[in-house]
Amino acid sequence: MQIATAPGSHWLITALEIMSALFIFLIGLLALWVVITFITDISQTRQAIRRNYPVIGRFRYLFEKLGGFFRQYFFAMDREELPFNRAQRTWIYRAAKNLNNTVAFGSTRDNRTPGSILFVNTPYPTLGENAAPPVPVTIGRECRIPYVASSFFNISGMSYGALSKPAVLALSMGARKAGIWMNTGEGGLAP
Repeated sequence: MQIATAPGSHWLITALEIMSALFIFLIGLLALWVVITFITDISQTRQAIRRNYPVIGRFRYLFEKLGGFFRQYFFAMDREELPFNRAQRTWIYRAAKNLNNTVAFGSTRDNRTPGSILFVNTPYPTLGENAAPPVPVTIGRECRIPYVASSFFNISGMSYGALSKPAVLALSMGARKAGIWMNTGEGGLAP
């Protein structure tokens, strides 16, 4: 049985046959890629997400790359999530992989809010003659006996056992020169 076709439509049928064959070939290539990727992911030991979720785990990295674009226009910003926002998690991921985790040229933090602390770089820093004296910080103004701290920045408690003796001495001498506190990490303050 032969189907009657309009004159000149033979090229259309040929094009459809070629496109359907190409589609089937591409589906076969995709299936082959999925099988090879599955075997590769399940047998590797470097990335837990790919081993636990073969093939699908690879999309996490794609979505992580595209995440900035989608968050910019549709979803939450880098610092809106709790308890740990995306900026903090990205820093931790990069630090865990021994990658550079510094962000150059700007910040995702809103520095326009009153009380934001800014560290401004200067090519020729003043040594003392032009520096503004530190202003005491009052904590608990409405309290019966408010606490007045002579400095805003101090050295917090840390694992001093992981530092060398010269490092601890340098921190304590710097704290003394700056007139700030240094938490010893042992539940007290260094004299």
